Amino acid sequence: MSEQESTINPAELGRYLMLVRDRAGLKQAELARRVSLSAAVLSRIESGERQVTLQELQDILDQIATPEAGALSEALQREWRVLPRPNLDHPDQGLLWEAERVARDLAELRDQPDTPQAFERRLSEYIEELKRGASLILKRDHQVALIGSIGVGKSTAICRMTGLETPREDGSPAPVLEVGGGGITICEVHLRSGPEYGVIIEPRGDDEIRQDVADLAEYILKGSAQAEDEGSGGSESQGISKEVARALRNMAGLALKRSKGPDGKRAVIDPANDLAEEFPSPREFVVEVLSRMELHRRDRRDIWYDEASGKAPRAWLKDTFSAINNGRHPEFTLPKRIEVVVPDSLFKASDLTVRIIDTKGIDRTAAREDIEVHLDDPHTLAVLCSTFNNAPAAEARLLLERAKEAGVRGLETNAALLVLPRPGEALAMKDDATGSPAEDAEEGYELKAEQIELALQPLGLQTLAVGFYNANEDLATRAQEFLVGRLAAIRDAFRARIQGAIEGARALLANHGEERVRAVLREAGKSLNTWAELHAAVPPVHAHVQDSLLEQIQIAYAATVRASINREGEWTNLSYSYQIGYGARRIAVLALHKAVEAFIGHCKIMAATPGYAEAADLITQAQRVLTAAYEELLRKAQLMGQTVFKAALKSDPVFWRQCVGEWGQGPGYKDRIAKHNRDWFADAARDSLEKQLKALIEREWARALHSVTALLEPGA
Repeated sequence: MSEQESTINPAELGRYLMLVRDRAGLKQAELARRVSLSAAVLSRIESGERQVTLQELQDILDQIATPEAGALSEALQREWRVLPRPNLDHPDQGLLWEAERVARDLAELRDQPDTPQAFERRLSEYIEELKRGASLILKRDHQVALIGSIGVGKSTAICRMTGLETPREDGSPAPVLEVGGGGITICEVHLRSGPEYGVIIEPRGDDEIRQDVADLAEYILKGSAQAEDEGSGGSESQGISKEVARALRNMAGLALKRSKGPDGKRAVIDPANDLAEEFPSPREFVVEVLSRMELHRRDRRDIWYDEASGKAPRAWLKDTFSAINNGRHPEFTLPKRIEVVVPDSLFKASDLTVRIIDTKGIDRTAAREDIEVHLDDPHTLAVLCSTFNNAPAAEARLLLERAKEAGVRGLETNAALLVLPRPGEALAMKDDATGSPAEDAEEGYELKAEQIELALQPLGLQTLAVGFYNANEDLATRAQEFLVGRLAAIRDAFRARIQGAIEGARALLANHGEERVRAVLREAGKSLNTWAELHAAVPPVHAHVQDSLLEQIQIAYAATVRASINREGEWTNLSYSYQIGYGARRIAVLALHKAVEAFIGHCKIMAATPGYAEAADLITQAQRVLTAAYEELLRKAQLMGQTVFKAALKSDPVFWRQCVGEWGQGPGYKDRIAKHNRDWFADAARDSLEKQLKALIEREWARALHSVTALLEPGA
């Protein structure tokens, strides 16, 4: 085989060869007889244990003689020089090969010594665009992240739509994931297909666990004596979530005990209170609890189904997940993430590997990094879940609004709203025009969809995909088809992106030598260049990096703010660095979003002008180049905000001591913390950091505009 062909893994080749043979309806022995090979040799070829010569491979494919075998033969002859070689079973082989051939032509012309600089720049930009498009298509690992408030029904919907259920004693189906009235799952849960049933965890660090125990200790030792007036009676009154508190208690043997008294009333006995009497010092209490937890013994990270358990696989999976999730498994520590593996396909999405993410439920604070990251990942479908009556939920609207404010593009493709009705809710809908009730659930869904469209219109997201799934009554295929359809839309967007680059590059290659075309390019270039000159300055904005942080401090529970303060601002539910990074990105969006949108509009008008027809590929390329540069600018601004200010906060212990000292000082805790934060950011040193951020935005904007003007012909 040639050097290029030798880069194909024998196991990959053998596996796909076997698939092609199976689809042709040929038995291994029959094919071996046709090509004069023993069945044992063909078996070793298909298992990847034996190298196959080019002639042997061609003989095998000739004997299979199906279109798929012909496509494989053609794929094996291809030599990939510019783009990475796709797997043999990749469904977009043809499109990627088309992009590879165009990229080769571009590279060949670019490398000629007499190529003008501006033209060379255009060729290079197209090559890079083809590479970016190819990287999106080559990756076939996708995520479906379900996001919603506590108790909305995400876990139940996931188990019902994927069939991850096991029968209860009465025969009714029970979800494999632990469900309840909300506040059950301790962390983010990933579900994926694998070789067998199993559970894998990513553990929380020992330092994180010690801090969680310290929060629990203070809550138990002080009780409600120093309860704050701002949210301390909520579900996070002890600073950590009730799911984490429950797991810590179970790990330390301090679970609450409930019993009925002689009068029939329930009594709750808290062993932690008895322990607090024995160890009244916070430090002693924490040490005792950690000692009881025996973290050094909890070093297991995965567990797999064994028939010796005596349980059915899914029943075992349900019990094992529950034990780990609640801190009842003696070999597992507190998880940061739980991964549930099943030997079944979770989604009927052909050619894709799909991982389902059950995010930790939103409790008051939706603006969390672990949630918002899913809205800005091209390979993730962010599914915003909502109950029926309040759809779209306030949390969903807030997340979409923040994503828009952060300049996230592609929400119409990469986000969707999934409404989870309860029985009878859809039938209770009435037609606003006639006042008539819905005749059936489907009509109820349609009426609610109209309301949702109107509610999302102010965000410019009225075309956002909306699905409905009643886990108690609807078929699982309803949710499956909706989500698979959204994944297909994401893949179609990837294909459209690289197809647009291919067409633009071909137009460039076809017309680059014509003087008449070059004259049109120069005229179009003058217009683009003038626009760049007029918009070179970054307008000032009345916003600061700390705006989002201060807003979230007021929204969060007082105990949530305190938990973040105790961790020097780095906590999942309220991360200082993440909120500051978001604020930095928002400053860039406020300054430049209108200019970028104006440029896109300017390019569309030019491309539609008959006199610029021969410059259409230049105009659309300029539009894509500026958009890509702008998105990179936003990422850099966010990164700078996160890293620079995080370092400054870390190096200021006085600030943290001041904030820590505010807990227990009576009502107004969050206001006092907000004031400390405002004072800290108002300091000249922090003002200097914000000026550095704005200088970075100005530099990157100048670079973005230069990336456009560098495409233009001299004299433009």
